[in-house]
Amino acid sequence: MERICLFPGTFDPITIGHLDIIDRSMGLFDKLYVGIGKNINKAPMYSDEQRLEWIQDIYKDNPKVEALIYEGLTIECCRHVGAKFILRGIRYVSDFEYEKVIADMNRSLDAEIETIFLTCSPQYTSVASTLVRDVIRNGGDASAFLPAPVRKDIYPNAK
Repeated sequence: MERICLFPGTFDPITIGHLDIIDRSMGLFDKLYVGIGKNINKAPMYSDEQRLEWIQDIYKDNPKVEALIYEGLTIECCRHVGAKFILRGIRYVSDFEYEKVIADMNRSLDAEIETIFLTCSPQYTSVASTLVRDVIRNGGDASAFLPAPVRKDIYPNAK
């Protein structure tokens, strides 16, 4: 049986912290879908299509990674792509507390889909899309936290 996983999030924008989780999960799964969830409670800084394009560009040479945009329940997206696992990255204890509640709800919706938590590498604990967006909005240089395709689009005149 193929081990298919969904890594859901807003990825607004995708950061090197996200890449750390994706790249380190490669040995665990045969296929990883990076699911850009449309969240009605969030107004993204970058369009769904832009975020999708970035992820596709970053992983264009890796057939194990595919990106998609989805609406609605994460569990429904898992069913749609045949995923039996949901991947979540954890930076702090507070992340775990929040993510566990979601994992418990997802398990109650479908007991056959398991949530897997990966802690981020220590050097990425402070890398959060929310903070990166704040730096960008306020004219700061967040390029150190961004993968090359994202950095190129956000800072086109940088060296």
